[in-house]
Amino acid sequence: MRRIAVALAVALPALVLRLSGVHLSPPVAIPIFGSAVVASAFLLVWAAEAAQRDIPGSLATAILAVIAVLPEYAVDLFFAWSAGHIPENAHYAAANMTGSNRLLLGLGWPFVVLLFIFGGRRGPRRPAGIVLRESRRVELGFLAAASLYSLVVPFTRRLAWYDSVVLLAIFFAYLWRAAGGEQTEPHLVGVAKRIGDLPARTRRTAVITLMLGATAFVTVAAGPFGGALVEGGRQLGMDEFLLVQWLAPLSSESPELLVAAVLALRGDQDPALGMLLSAKVNQWTLLVGSLPIAYAIGGGGAEGIGLDGRQTEEFVLTAAQTVLGFAVLADLRLHVWEAGALLALFTLQFPFPQTGVRMAFAAAYAALAVALLVYRRRELPRIVRATLRPAAAPPPA
Repeated sequence: MRRIAVALAVALPALVLRLSGVHLSPPVAIPIFGSAVVASAFLLVWAAEAAQRDIPGSLATAILAVIAVLPEYAVDLFFAWSAGHIPENAHYAAANMTGSNRLLLGLGWPFVVLLFIFGGRRGPRRPAGIVLRESRRVELGFLAAASLYSLVVPFTRRLAWYDSVVLLAIFFAYLWRAAGGEQTEPHLVGVAKRIGDLPARTRRTAVITLMLGATAFVTVAAGPFGGALVEGGRQLGMDEFLLVQWLAPLSSESPELLVAAVLALRGDQDPALGMLLSAKVNQWTLLVGSLPIAYAIGGGGAEGIGLDGRQTEEFVLTAAQTVLGFAVLADLRLHVWEAGALLALFTLQFPFPQTGVRMAFAAAYAALAVALLVYRRRELPRIVRATLRPAAAPPPA
């Protein structure tokens, strides 16, 4: 288990420094605590993948997606919690949340499609995209529900307690439905396969130990990492909003993207994209819904996190991208041209920070989504039926 030892060695300095109370300058703190977040994410992904040996297939995907992005949640919840007594940090909670969601869909989904096509070049026919299982309509149904509700937030310009109630209800309903999903053999690779092949008692002990250890690492590293990003941006003359929006999510979600990449290269198209689809559902429900709770616990009050003009603009852009994400997968396929459109719209935003241009991108997302949904309107009743169908009882252990 050399890779586990390397991950532990990378994360350990952050734990030691945090417990010793040593204060580091931002240029030093960012790589040390950021590396600990990345290492923790790898440990969590390996443990969560191995745990699929003991959990029903669809529920395992949902739980894996939650656990894999725990480091991202930790950073964002730190900003939301600290905003209760440091109001300006609410700015960064919104930045991190919108960045992580757009990164996952705008970069992660196309990335998996391109790697799957690259891995299939040696076959008799080059694949034209990724095809998902019929059971993925459940994820799509809950993503649609969260997407529809998210359109309320720009009008209220606030993430409030009632948003938490609705979004967390959607998330737990999703977990309940996933628990009744079909049992499938997990596609394990590398470290996760070695852990998964251990005897049951040893495997479960290893999974629990890795999860607890990684959680401890990410808990002590998330706050200093987030604080260092903000302070480092100020010292370096960079826009700290953009630094928090993109650098933190990129570091914390890189292990999940790498696992999906390996699965795509192996030709495991449904597990690869399905894990990222489930992660998107989790981030658009659990992550967004948890922010007002963290804010209230930090002393910010039950009224929730107010959104200024820039934060509202980012939320609108993220919500529009999410609706397009649902539309492109409504037929359970992500075609090459759709992946290219998601990637192009994502990357072309960066040179244009102006509000008018970014709202034009949001309008482009919305227009494409409406066109696709009209074209694929026959798929919508199937998604609704799959989502509302009572969950089957889990198979006996």
